[in-house]
Amino acid sequence: MTNTEQPVVIPHEDLRPETLHRLIEIFVGREGTNYGPREWTLEEKVGNVIRQLERGEALVVYDAESGTTNIIPLPGTK
Repeated sequence: MTNTEQPVVIPHEDLRPETLHRLIEIFVGREGTNYGPREWTLEEKVGNVIRQLERGEALVVYDAESGTTNIIPLPGTK
């Protein structure tokens, strides 16, 4: 593979619910700790990411070169 290959988009609906949930938990666990005037629980953060995926504001992607799966926000969305 060359380093110019684009990540593969994985429709979040195609993932088993428990797999998607764990992927999102890992994703939100990598975030910083400044959430503004209120702390969000892990489940609230997971719910927020699920809603972003459902609204098309974020995508699940797989990078074959690194063998990693990630969630990326789309430009121009919140």
